[in-house]
Amino acid sequence: MTPDQKSRCERASGSPAVRLTPLAGGCLAEVLRVDLADGRAVVVKAGRESDRLDIEGRSLQALGEKGGGLPVPRLDLVDPDLLVMEHLPNDGGLDATAQRDAARYIATLHAAPRDFYGYDEDTRIGPLHQPNPPADKWVPFYRDHRLLFMGRVAMERGGLSAAGYAALETLAGRLESLIGEPEHPSLLHGDLWTGNVLASGGRITGFIDPATYHGDAEMDLAFSTLFGTFGEDFFDAYREIRPFDYAGFLDTRRDLFNLYPLLVHTALFGGGYANSVSRIVQRFTG
Repeated sequence: MTPDQKSRCERASGSPAVRLTPLAGGCLAEVLRVDLADGRAVVVKAGRESDRLDIEGRSLQALGEKGGGLPVPRLDLVDPDLLVMEHLPNDGGLDATAQRDAARYIATLHAAPRDFYGYDEDTRIGPLHQPNPPADKWVPFYRDHRLLFMGRVAMERGGLSAAGYAALETLAGRLESLIGEPEHPSLLHGDLWTGNVLASGGRITGFIDPATYHGDAEMDLAFSTLFGTFGEDFFDAYREIRPFDYAGFLDTRRDLFNLYPLLVHTALFGGGYANSVSRIVQRFTG
């Protein structure tokens, strides 16, 4: 954090900073806990103007305002190079009670129909661009602006081979018969892995680091299983509020929707993630 960013943080929070402690995360920017002279603490993300942290800030605000009560941190400052937000308690685990609590919030978020797929602006997933042109159909949107777009990014960055991308194109041509259209567009968090779900005492305190857009609600659900964020306690509670074809999701759509975050990880890290992409693509293309 630069001296100018520190000064802006203090003005936004209304108190001098007395201690700065690095926090985990921060693939896009430096993340710090800032303890203030008045006894409060805030979380600061500090980067460069080109990091466009204001996109993340607006996404958090949208989730808080339009998410049916979804808890997110209060934002004191939203700038392209700096976010200052409320520090939320986090015990570092998601037990069965916390998972059921999360299900109530996520099911409510997903239940409200949105007007279109895409979003009002392009967003980011981690450090990568996420295009969100408005669309009236989910399958073409997912095909063109998630799978094929991120497949090209992964190939250009050396994580996915040309043959791997060609196989992905083959699968993309079959999506209509494999996933179909959802009931309506839903507002998505977009990056539901464990580190982005904060909980304390069996209650969710906040959702952070979104990659927000309007899409099929099952995108969030699939992502939540990829790295073991949520399990049966979550899904049982979610289905009580918002029933859906769980068997079809587990059998087919979960893998197809997890191709997107796997391509993101392939673009960023390559290695075994490309192998995971290949296994899913081969399963559905023979």
